[in-house]
Parts: sequence; C-alpha cells; structure tokens
Amino acid sequence: MRIGSHYLGNDRCEFSLWAPTLQEVAVQILSSERRLIPMQQDEEGYWKVTVEGVAPGTLYNYELEGNIERADPASHFQPQGVHGPSEVVEHSTFAWTDKSWSGVPLEEMIIYELHVGTFTDAGTFESMIPRLKDLRELGINAIEIMPVAQFPGERNWGYDGVFPFAVQNSYGGPEAFKKSIDACHQHGISVILDVVFNHIGPEGNYFADFGPYFTKKYSGDWGDAMNFDGQYSDGVRNYFIENALYWFENYHIDGLRLDAIQAILEFGARPFLRELSDAVAEISQKIGRKLYLIAESDLNDVRTIRSREIGGYGIDAQWNDDFHHSLHTLLTGENDRYYQDFGKLAHIEKSYREGFVYSGQYAPHRKRRHGSSSVEEPGYKFVVFSQTHDQIGNRVLAERLSQLVAFEGLKLAAGAVFLSAFVPFLFMGEEYGESAPFFYFISHSDEPLIEIIRKSKAEEFKAFTGRGEMQDPQSPDTFNKCKLNWELRTEGKHQALWELHRQLIQMRQTIPALKKLDKKCLEVSGIEDDKILFLRRWNDDSQIFAILNFNLEDVTFTAAPPVGNWQKILDSSERKWMGSGTSLPDNLEAGKQVTMKPQSFVVYEVK
Repeated sequence: MRIGSHYLGNDRCEFSLWAPTLQEVAVQILSSERRLIPMQQDEEGYWKVTVEGVAPGTLYNYELEGNIERADPASHFQPQGVHGPSEVVEHSTFAWTDKSWSGVPLEEMIIYELHVGTFTDAGTFESMIPRLKDLRELGINAIEIMPVAQFPGERNWGYDGVFPFAVQNSYGGPEAFKKSIDACHQHGISVILDVVFNHIGPEGNYFADFGPYFTKKYSGDWGDAMNFDGQYSDGVRNYFIENALYWFENYHIDGLRLDAIQAILEFGARPFLRELSDAVAEISQKIGRKLYLIAESDLNDVRTIRSREIGGYGIDAQWNDDFHHSLHTLLTGENDRYYQDFGKLAHIEKSYREGFVYSGQYAPHRKRRHGSSSVEEPGYKFVVFSQTHDQIGNRVLAERLSQLVAFEGLKLAAGAVFLSAFVPFLFMGEEYGESAPFFYFISHSDEPLIEIIRKSKAEEFKAFTGRGEMQDPQSPDTFNKCKLNWELRTEGKHQALWELHRQLIQMRQTIPALKKLDKKCLEVSGIEDDKILFLRRWNDDSQIFAILNFNLEDVTFTAAPPVGNWQKILDSSERKWMGSGTSLPDNLEAGKQVTMKPQSFVVYEVK
C-alpha cells in the first residue's frame, strides 16, 4: 500500500497516511493560502485524499483529531528538519543518465563504506562526486553510504533518523542525493544504502501519534521495539517494505544494508525479512536488474542468507563479524569485551573455511552456545572487513586500526581481507591508513536527551577505563576531528598502503583463483604456536598459495605448497611496500626451510 505524498502532475498530489486508530485526519497545506482538507479512511486504516493546487515544493502537515499537527511519517523531504513540515517532492523529473546501468554483481563487489558528513570537508552529497574518480582508480565498484534518513541537526551517524523516507537536508536533500547516485553509476559504482528498520530515533519521533508503530511486547535495544507482529502490525510491515522499494524506484539504489536485524523482533509464521526479500525480488524483475539486500546480524543464523526455497529469508549476504573479531584479535592482541571469544589462529582458519566461527559451540563472552553452521553457504554471501564504523566508533578513543597496530599490521589486515573467498569491504580512509578517529557524534536540540546520551556513552565506555577520555558526542569539535585527511594518501607509507590495496583489488579482479568466491575451492591450515596461516585457492588451472604471518617475530618453517611451479607475485615485506626487505624466495619449493618477516603476507601463483 503506497504511503506518503505522491505528486501526480498538473499541480495534483495524492496523500496517503496509515493511522488505523484515529477518528479524524486532515492534510494541512501550508502555502500562502493555508488549506485544511479532510481525508477519508479505508478498511485497512489508510487515510487518503487527492488535492488540487499542490505543486512540488509545497509544505504540508497532517492534522490529527482536530488538534495535533505533525509532519508526514513517510515524508520525502524535511527542509526545516525533524520538527518542521514535510515537502512535496516530484521524483519523475530528475534527468537520470544511467539508463544502460546494469549494476555490479554481488560476487564482484569491492565495497567502500562512507559517512557523507565526514567523507569531505563540505560533508554533502555533491562534494562526494569529485572523489568518485579516486575510488574508481583504487578499484572500488560499490559504495555503502551510512544512513541518510533525516536526523536531528546536522551531525549524526544516521542511526537516529526519524523520517526513513526523507533525505537529510544538511547533506543536500533529494536532488543532490540523486546527482551523486547518478554520478556513481557513470563511474561504474553501485550504491548500497544503509537503512534502519529496527527502531526510530528519539528526537522528532512522533510516530506514536499516528498509530501502533511500537510495541511493549519486546524490549528494544534503542527504545520501544517496532511492532512487527502485534495488532495492526500489517501497517508497520508495509511501511518498511514501502521504504525499501522507495529507494530502489526513486533513487536507483542498487542495494540496501539492513542495520542490526537481530533487533527486528517478531514471532510469527511470516518473518518480515522473508516478506521484504520477496518484495525486493519482485521489484528486481520489474526494474530488470538484480537488487541486493545485505544484513547486519549478531545472530550467526544461517537462515538469514539461505534461499527462500529451503526455508531461509532470502537475504543476499550478511556482514561477518566473526571474521573481523578473529582478525582483530590476532593483529592487536585485545581480549576484552566480545574479543574474549576469539584470539586463536584456529578461529580465523575456520572463518576462511566456513564463514561463521561460532556455529553452535559455547561462546565465553555470551556465556551460552551461539550460532549455526554456514559451511554450505557460498563465499559471496559473506561481507568481510578489518574495520567498520561500529568497530572504530564504539571505542572510547575511536581509534582506527592505524592507531592500534604497526604499518606491517595494516598491510597484513588488507591481505587477510582481500585474499579471502568473501566480498571485501573497506571503511573510508582505511585504504591509505587514515589517522583521524571516527567518534560517535550527534547534534540534538533536546538538552535532557543530550545528557542521557552522554551518560549512556560514559557507561558504555567503562570497559575502556584507563585508556583515554570520552569525547562529548554533542560537540562540533568531536565531529570535525572525524573528517578525512585526503592529502595523506599521497605521502610515504600512506601512499604505499593505498598502492597495496589497489594491487590486491586488481589481483582479485584478474586472477581466476581469487575472483571465484567458492569456499569449496579453498584449503586453509595453520601453525597455531607460530601464528602462521596457509591459504590455497583455485579455479580450474588457476591457483594461488598465500602465507600470512600474524606473529610479531620472524618465523622459520618448512614450506609445503602443493606440486607446481610457484612464483611470487606479492610480498608485503618487500621494500616496494616500504617493508624491511623480504627473506622469501621468488620460487617456492616444497620441503625448503623459509623465514618470514613479522606481520607480513606473501602470495604465490602457479605459472
């Protein structure tokens, strides 16, 4: 069921609002001559009316029960912020130039996550466009944009959005967002948008005035849980499915990243995620190209990524936190918080081999058994990374990996991600070792709420006692410290790291053994005490053999590659990559003793 304002042309606009428990609703047109037009309710609780004399750009509100004025919960634009009126947007007039765009297949994606506000100095959609050439030169063919749904003020990660259909005004609004997406497609870059279906932010959240959007049945992580399975839940489910389709239809988005699906709480025979994937599959057919759903999930539940035909939800892929945690602990030695469930070489071995590390065994941090087996799921269903906005920003000092490990460790992290049989993912600036932090930041106007958030973050950061002082999330300085320092990528080790990422991406795209994301064409083993990992991947006649040394010392071992003429194609310890110099041979022979430099990796290919 279509919701929100829909411009029909010739100064006519259709308004549709879900408010099943209200007795009286009218749309208030806020032009020079204010008008109040009563709406009619249908049997499913949707109020509708078509109004003459309404042009694009017209501001409006809804009047509820004759005395409450509220913006449209499905507003397409909030030019005056979360407390202001909604604006009618005409989507059909944008001059798209991507008619021939067919998208990038998931298994070929090199994903780059960015936050619009800190990606450039200006922090807008249009200021992103000149940077697309640099990303394409690196080899990036998909960007994942943190949420752009209207949030309070001008500074926010985006997960406090309160108008899921409205493009953030301070980023440039709908027209500018479309320009940036169109430019991405012209550069051969797919666009994945981060969306939040598990909660609505606190400030400017007036949803309860319209109807039973929330439920007390479950305790949500970020306030009241959304009502996905109670009375009137059909309208809530429709709201979010319409939101997903809206981005695909009106903004030519190529995929959605679904935030924290473990917080989509429901109990019923028709899982919302299954219903969502059905709807996206249908619109994919209508549009004529594959559109993707990628989940963030804390559950290690293989049903998320299993096909609908065998009882799964049909989500195309999911973030694999287990891979990150396995890699992070090996690189940093950290063993607090959830990292206490990881730290052995065997953990990353299993992740390379299967995907999930925890597939039903006991997890010490969780104090229970956790997860299900993903051994049968193909590699392209997992997105892997060494850094994300969460893994950086949820630390008291918001340190990137560049502040936690030496330069050699940064190169090793890149190798570990890009040599995997999974979809690789970078967080903006990671490709050149950005040193700026990525703090949690807000710009709310509700002082009591600001204080609640400060106290909440202080409580969260007690786990980091003694490691540094928390930054005030409300301060503009906290936000400004997170801006990227683009000039770094042309200097010294930063430039070498950028070039290494470009080389790894090029190898993934040109070597058949690396290009095919098939876990069944992969062998992995290791020496736990020495922290040495061996990885072989193949595709027909193409084979690579990689060795990754997570040890902080030189390690000497006996080489045991399969039979073949193994020639070195990349060695992170070489001076070319500003290493200390390699000690490995150009040709690797079985039975020979070799010594490998600390925190380095090498790739051999059969010639």
